[in-house]
Amino acid sequence: MKVPAKRRVFEIIQIGRDHDIASIVFDFFIAFIIFLNLFITLFETFEQSRPYLPLLRSLELITSCIFAVEYMLRIWTAEYLYPRKSRRQARISFMFSFFGIIDLLSFLPYFLPVIFPMGIVTFRMFRVVRIFRLFRINMYYDAFNVITDVLHEKKDQIFSSVCILLILIVASSLFMYSLEHDVQPDKFQNAFSGIWWAVSTLLTVGYGDIYPVTNAGQLVGIVIAFLGVGTVAIPTGIISAGFVEQYTKLKSMADYSEETNIRFISLAVGEHHPWEHMRVSDLPLPPEMILAVIRRGKRTIVPKGNVEIEIGDRLIFGAKGYQDDVGITLKELQLWDRHPWVGTAIRDFNISRKTLIVIVQRGEKILIPSGSLVLRAEDKVILYTKRDVRDSVEIEV
Repeated sequence: MKVPAKRRVFEIIQIGRDHDIASIVFDFFIAFIIFLNLFITLFETFEQSRPYLPLLRSLELITSCIFAVEYMLRIWTAEYLYPRKSRRQARISFMFSFFGIIDLLSFLPYFLPVIFPMGIVTFRMFRVVRIFRLFRINMYYDAFNVITDVLHEKKDQIFSSVCILLILIVASSLFMYSLEHDVQPDKFQNAFSGIWWAVSTLLTVGYGDIYPVTNAGQLVGIVIAFLGVGTVAIPTGIISAGFVEQYTKLKSMADYSEETNIRFISLAVGEHHPWEHMRVSDLPLPPEMILAVIRRGKRTIVPKGNVEIEIGDRLIFGAKGYQDDVGITLKELQLWDRHPWVGTAIRDFNISRKTLIVIVQRGEKILIPSGSLVLRAEDKVILYTKRDVRDSVEIEV
């Protein structure tokens, strides 16, 4: 079947898969244009670039126009990027997304001086934003995904440690300002001077351009220096521990299946079923069987002891390997054409050590996964994950 032109444009400008030559060529072309822009920006800072300024300006104009055309194409095809939204909502969502803003800032500052000539210096500073476009490519690689997963999972701990660091910076800067201002008014002119000293001390940089000379100030400086070593180590340790956790969880689906040999059973609850209105905790299940998922209409429900079974529910049971006192987390993953799992058998890709594919929803069908099942675009994959979290969370699809 022939793919519509707009759909094909969307597939090309997205990150390409191995079999899509046009999309891969486009990705390399855009990466080349980004690096060319960075080279132009760096080369212009050298005196040797003066004879080549007309050529550099022409290249920058051409590449900015390419970025502008790409941005328009992404807006035009945004409905495929956000298929659950209307065309207008999809375009607005892209325009205000992280990559939408980065794409806009990659070419708009070049043309703004035509309208606002007084701000040409400020606008040219935004050319550096173009390098962030490389994140669009990197985010589809496992190494980059590990980084984002670690930052997401540890965001609360990182936020807490950063708050502690900010509190220490403000407190130490005010301390030092009050102790050193009268002795060194030229060095500690205001609270910001104290903040500069506090940051360089707490982060163990120590530029040496500003330092205490009073005994009280030097004593406070010693204390702040020791606190800085421990405080900076906190977020570093949190992130390091997150990387260790991520890499220890990675293993192949085939290995996981060989170790656990888990089987899943799907059961639809119809009228007059003996389990109708029965609580999950009261279900007469064998010792080695667990109710893993409840599909209720368009919702995926993590089974809790007091959840009642209703008519029309589809129950997914897992046999052997899991205990009902271990918390679980369910995640639903929507597969689109560019997803690396599309066209791949389940046994051939890697997932977390404690993660298992429970069900695959393909249109109106519920498929029980096996190692030979090949995933398709628009499949919905329900992932079952053992975690130290409560198993009473209801996830809206």
